[in-house]
Amino acid sequence: MVSTAGERIVVSFDAAFRRTLADLFAWRRDVRRFRKDSVDEGLLRGCLDLAALSPSVGNSQPWRFVRVADPGRRARVVASFERCNAEAASGYEAERREAYIRLKLAGLREAPVHLAVFCDEATETGHGLGRATMPEMLRYSVVTAVQTFWLAARAQGLGVGWVSILEPGTVCETLGVPCAWHLVAYLCVGYPVEEHADPELVRHGWQDRLDPRMALIER
Repeated sequence: MVSTAGERIVVSFDAAFRRTLADLFAWRRDVRRFRKDSVDEGLLRGCLDLAALSPSVGNSQPWRFVRVADPGRRARVVASFERCNAEAASGYEAERREAYIRLKLAGLREAPVHLAVFCDEATETGHGLGRATMPEMLRYSVVTAVQTFWLAARAQGLGVGWVSILEPGTVCETLGVPCAWHLVAYLCVGYPVEEHADPELVRHGWQDRLDPRMALIER
């Protein structure tokens, strides 16, 4: 709820909203199995508009979303994934390699929407504030936009899959983006075939969730 008192804006969220928000976080999934149904253009644009509200260092807003619709470009991305996936599998031994091969790690062929997300590292927006000592903050800012888009899509019933098993240089060349753009994420977007309460990598025995308390270190 938002109310105004003079120029002061008061924003409050009740317990029901907080429970729903927790559900949204819990049900965000890395989706690899998509239905062929198309995604409404207005719905997709709405999720991208919400992503643009993400925080960024110096208000630089360095994210650049490239929608990949051309079949030939998509095919080159798929070929890159297949090369990288085969190489990654060869890096494991015995049972772990077999477990890796059984995993479905991308929905590139099925997803109706592909989005390549880049960081414009030459952007002058923000006038360099906050990144002189940590220039990587630009890329971290793009990650916040990816997460915001992911949650916005999930709230609309869409699934998102983040594909990292790719050759960044090949993707940049394929999409013809400026050389100052750095690939941060390649996203598959569409309606999921199925819903599960647990992450796929947990369900297939690759890696369990860690106790959140393990991530907090006191000094």
